[in-house]
Amino acid sequence: MKQYGRVFIKNIYYMLSYAFKALRQERFEDIAKEEFSNIHNVFAAILARGISLQLKQGLYREYLNRSENLAVLRGKIEMEETIQQIIAHKQKLTCEYDELSENNQLNQILKTTTMILFRHPQVDSKYKDALKKEMLFFSHVDTLEPTTIHWSAIRFQRNNMTYKMLISICQLVLDGMLMSTEPGVYSLASFVDDQYMHRLYEKFILEYYRKEYPSLQVSAAQISWALDDGLGAMLPIMQSDITLSYGSKVLIIDAKFYAHTTQSLHATHTIHSNNLYQIFTYVKNKDAGLKEIPHEVAGMLLYARTDETLLPNKSYQMSGNTIMVQTLDLNCDFSIIAGQLNTIVERIF
Repeated sequence: MKQYGRVFIKNIYYMLSYAFKALRQERFEDIAKEEFSNIHNVFAAILARGISLQLKQGLYREYLNRSENLAVLRGKIEMEETIQQIIAHKQKLTCEYDELSENNQLNQILKTTTMILFRHPQVDSKYKDALKKEMLFFSHVDTLEPTTIHWSAIRFQRNNMTYKMLISICQLVLDGMLMSTEPGVYSLASFVDDQYMHRLYEKFILEYYRKEYPSLQVSAAQISWALDDGLGAMLPIMQSDITLSYGSKVLIIDAKFYAHTTQSLHATHTIHSNNLYQIFTYVKNKDAGLKEIPHEVAGMLLYARTDETLLPNKSYQMSGNTIMVQTLDLNCDFSIIAGQLNTIVERIF
């Protein structure tokens, strides 16, 4: 099985399939059976299948504002520009109108990402052939400069919700892998940026527990500060990565995808200070918030395992609560990964 740093390449697909429910549909089941030689083929395969399915439903169209000099009235007249046409003895009306168009940002992102993958030398020809056929239906769609995309401003609603997973894959490629030497000249890195892998790792664990343990309450819950006077102005929001609850028991998990699972000072390795302070704060405030009812709150730092010799797998008793530090090995068959995640639940609940 091919490796991708700390993660088997095939496991990237499994992580994505949990993070995005659309990939768990039967229409993507053939991809799950493939063996990928590199991460670029994973993304190319998903986009090839996903865009093909989208074309069967029809490309998303939205109304775009146009301004054009026309011989007949359309929409509303722009008076100042039309007067200039008359002065210039041109028999034209400058009209402003809305047009339902496929040439919108969502389709432009799909086309831009597809063309970059199509030109990448490591993408297999079968995926390139599929992507090339699909781009025939994008002839009226422009490409765009990837650095101009404001990902956080993209909004999904009922008419374009089927694009959500595809745009997320595009973001992983364009924002997480793209390298540029000069405007318009791009190449793709061999790895997704760790910031994006961290987000995928976190979402994968959250969605794994949601799917595989429906009896648990699973969420990325906010934790309230245990305030004596109730005055919490300017206090930061405590947002957990994963909170698992069942009956009187609660487990708060902080997922970490780091290059190094410990910090080192003078050859002494310790758990990352900020991580430990954070999970301790989450646990103690959650514990205080449940003081009126029987409960048991534990916390866990769950690091993606690295190839380091020293790995933190410890359990500490801190002021009446259990704080665990554990690593999750992603560089193995997915059934083993699932077993590791299942063991965590069995251990606590």
